[in-house]
Amino acid sequence: MKEYFREKMLELLHGQQYKSLHDLLEEMNTADIAEIFQSLDDADMIIAYRLLNKDDAVEVFAELENEDQEKLINALTDKELYEVTSNLLADDAADLIEEMPSNVVKRILRNTDSKKRAIINQLLNYPEDSAGSYMTVEFVDLKANMTVRDAFTRIRKIGFDTETVYTCYVLSSERVLEGIVTLKELLLADYDTKLRDMMETNLITVHTHDDIEFVAKQTEKYGLITMPVVDGEERLVGIITIDDVLEVIQDETTEDFELMNALAPAEDTYFRTTVWEHSKNRIVWLLVLMLSSAITGTIITKYEMAFEAIPALVGFIPMLMNTGGNCGSQSSTLVIRGMAVDEIHLRDFFKVLWKEIRISVLVGVVLCVLNMVRIMIQYQDFSIAFVVSITLFVIVMVSQMLGCCLPMLARRLKMDPAIMAAPLITTVVDTCSVLVYFSIAVRVLNIG
Repeated sequence: MKEYFREKMLELLHGQQYKSLHDLLEEMNTADIAEIFQSLDDADMIIAYRLLNKDDAVEVFAELENEDQEKLINALTDKELYEVTSNLLADDAADLIEEMPSNVVKRILRNTDSKKRAIINQLLNYPEDSAGSYMTVEFVDLKANMTVRDAFTRIRKIGFDTETVYTCYVLSSERVLEGIVTLKELLLADYDTKLRDMMETNLITVHTHDDIEFVAKQTEKYGLITMPVVDGEERLVGIITIDDVLEVIQDETTEDFELMNALAPAEDTYFRTTVWEHSKNRIVWLLVLMLSSAITGTIITKYEMAFEAIPALVGFIPMLMNTGGNCGSQSSTLVIRGMAVDEIHLRDFFKVLWKEIRISVLVGVVLCVLNMVRIMIQYQDFSIAFVVSITLFVIVMVSQMLGCCLPMLARRLKMDPAIMAAPLITTVVDTCSVLVYFSIAVRVLNIG
């Protein structure tokens, strides 16, 4: 469907059938329009953008990537730019200014009214990744002594300039949040009912300096579509809507995936990140892991005498290292995810460790027995089968305990637990596997 609209849009553009293109754009969702615009040539995008009605133009502009917004800003007249910026929600305008080069920022601010400029500056002063930097200040505010009829009058008056009307906030004269009432509750209530008699007073709020990841978790936990943001004096200063929460969750998930695969988190999408940035994000961790792996090589060299005495021992090294790495990765992945969704906390350290010990015993016994049977059939050598199987059992135990402990240690050290994922766990476990293997072999087989 998207490809059909794109082809139709190009056909009308190149045929200069601008009235038909305007009608087509009227039928489309603004998110789809923005997605198609980003695949058009600059000239075509600018022409098509000017055919949008005022409301759609603002919504499409907010959906575009930063570089496309910059192209439009440079192409628009001051009057057109004023129409866009004056109708942008304050949080979207703040995000825009934060990402634009200084010369573009100056032009945007020059074409923004003074009231909105003050709000934008206020939002930009909050710390990055705080609730204050994500909130919007446009919301429906009501008074407790209002009736439902008064509330509807107020919503009709200011609703067009707010991000949402589905949740309304009852404030005192000092703008302290007293209660919340939803549009559904207003629609179902008698017109003469006072808001103080129907508003929800068991309030869930966050503060302006709370971390946005905490806000996202609270929003998800309580099933909210908007989260009120209050200042130090409990005055309502803004709200965070569900679309911003979903964006935060997506960004945090992406960052965790990058960290779990030994990548420094990127600031932009894959295609918008340069080759140099991609290389820089990868090389540091690859270098660390490469040098760490050298320790394994040093240990293997130390036990050359074991190879000479029983060459068959060498053939089991890959199996032992891979099994240990896989066990550690499984354990760390579950613990990291558990901490990410607030199921596992630092206070659960010994509870998690005890659970992983029991799991590793069961897994280790099964792998140990099956491995011993396989080696006996293949080599008919009980001593080698015993050494390899006992080593396998110990490695499973050690790797799963490391897999659960290291992410929790990272959290204790105020680091992201995701860094203790597969690549790092595998490297640590590889070293432990070789050390355990040859330590057991030397003692059991009396080598050296």
